[in-house]
Amino acid sequence: MTTPSNYPLGSAVPPFTQHAISVSLPTWADNVGYEEGEKRVVDAMVSGYPRFFIHLRIEKLARICELKFGAANEKCMLYPSKKIADQCRSFMLDRASLAGTPTHARLVQYRIYPEDTPVPSTQHTVELHIVLFPADAWPFAKQFWQHTGLGISSRLADYCLSLLPAESPNSPVLSSTSPRTPFKMLNKHYSVKRAPQSSSFGLALPLSSNPQEELSKDQNIYLEERYGRNLPVNAGSHAKRAMRRRIAGVLVRDNWEDCPNGPCAGAHDVEVGPSHRGVKDVTEDDVYLFPTGMSAIWNAHQLILGTRPPVKSVCFGFTYTDTLKILQKWGPGCHFLGHGLDSDIDALETIIKQELSANPSALPITALFTEFPSNPLLRSADISVLRALADKYNFVIVIDETIGNFVNVDVLQHADVVVSSLSKIFSGDANTMGGSLILNPQSRHYATLKAHMSATYEDTYFDEDAIFMERNSRNFAWRIRIIDENTLAVCDFLRSRSIAGGTSIPSPVIKEVFYPKYITTENYLSCKLPEGGYGGLFSLTFTSLAASQAFFDNMPFQKGPSLGTNFTLACPYTILAHYFELGWAAEYGVEEGLVRISVGMEERQGLLEGFKVALRAAEAAM
Repeated sequence: MTTPSNYPLGSAVPPFTQHAISVSLPTWADNVGYEEGEKRVVDAMVSGYPRFFIHLRIEKLARICELKFGAANEKCMLYPSKKIADQCRSFMLDRASLAGTPTHARLVQYRIYPEDTPVPSTQHTVELHIVLFPADAWPFAKQFWQHTGLGISSRLADYCLSLLPAESPNSPVLSSTSPRTPFKMLNKHYSVKRAPQSSSFGLALPLSSNPQEELSKDQNIYLEERYGRNLPVNAGSHAKRAMRRRIAGVLVRDNWEDCPNGPCAGAHDVEVGPSHRGVKDVTEDDVYLFPTGMSAIWNAHQLILGTRPPVKSVCFGFTYTDTLKILQKWGPGCHFLGHGLDSDIDALETIIKQELSANPSALPITALFTEFPSNPLLRSADISVLRALADKYNFVIVIDETIGNFVNVDVLQHADVVVSSLSKIFSGDANTMGGSLILNPQSRHYATLKAHMSATYEDTYFDEDAIFMERNSRNFAWRIRIIDENTLAVCDFLRSRSIAGGTSIPSPVIKEVFYPKYITTENYLSCKLPEGGYGGLFSLTFTSLAASQAFFDNMPFQKGPSLGTNFTLACPYTILAHYFELGWAAEYGVEEGLVRISVGMEERQGLLEGFKVALRAAEAAM
């Protein structure tokens, strides 16, 4: 059994992974220290979740761009297209103006190609679009980066750096020893006021701070292709086509064991048939890929804003924090129904009737966004009732299926748009990012939505990221079955020791196990597939904060942000996502001491023994 000491504070999760998307925060105090910007935590971090932590390779590239194009006291953000850079600049100017601190920003297009290429060609050329702005405008720039997930990836930064000449040892890009600050935004429902933190962009660290960067580009490509069975890095379109078919559910045969050297799913002559996603008319052309799950959600909202009247949307249930921020900060705003229970459906109808009473000729709401089930409370909305309301009042339903996933649940038939973070269980390896958006061809809004996507969609998903994602996803259905069974066994054990489960043990420390088998069960079962499970995510609440902390600190599993990994991964969710608004989160049942756990593929008995160790520690803390 592994122990927390195997994964030092700040190290990459998974370990020894150059493009890891999580970071080890092994104790409760470490997570609090991260939120508060504690030096011992921040200085130890060599990795992190990409929308919150700027990868060291992106930092280095940003520093080069600042030195090359920036004026004094300017910082920059890096994006893969001019359209996105324009959107970042517009957002910054709007938010700064609303805050009473007008600013300015300028764009630079930087075309990078190998220095020894006599005539630049598009084959090896990369275009970076740089947003330069005064350093004091950093808080607005980082909001766009975090909320939208549209910034360049660490692999794209790595590729750009491989095309640039190497710096000398005394280069200012490599010699900076400025202290790093966490790339973290304060949530502002009831957050305390703090001075803006300086950017972690442009503060380059010595390369020795991350041993993984000692590997050459060729070594990294060799290792990942040799042991990951990846396609060559020029086969991005092939990989993307395979993923779109896999997500659309149109592959007649998608057996990963049949194609060890490449994705048969991406071949031009592969056999496809009617979708098994519950809507048989779905094709790969209805699936759109994005660089992150959050960018898929942001683009879904942009799709609504571009095709619907400018009225408020609805955020139904306590969704992941950035989903709510997107709905609040772009467009006319949203109604937040944060419990996501049947009582909120009554509240929704009240809102609709009030809007119609005020303006009978106007659309009462434009769209409803919800997760199925939600993160972190694993609540499932009654989406058949929501669908009926949407049909009656002509609004669009957008469902995030990340937690449920389409191996376990069928939500597409109830939605107009389905989004998902592919970075989670679809990948499983936690070494690449991605997102997807599906249009339901049976939706009454399909023609309008499809026309808008056809006119506006741009593929900014870096080919190398797509190649790794495609490789990871070849056996995702098989992995999900194992994880579902493991999670069910763990949750049944913990539930039997909980107050909500009616335990007879004296002084139980677990209050509730939030898991679709026990929470809004009827709603979940209405969409559960015959062979589907309850998913790999659950959350726990405890009778005291001391018990929460002891349980978390003594879990012999990896600990850090993200979920849907092939290995068990835990975090004190409310601390990481809502540290500066704990009171607000608690109003919706998201307690300060909540521990969220994503179960992996480990041997089942070992998993159970690990949770018993943590439970004994929690009981001893009472």
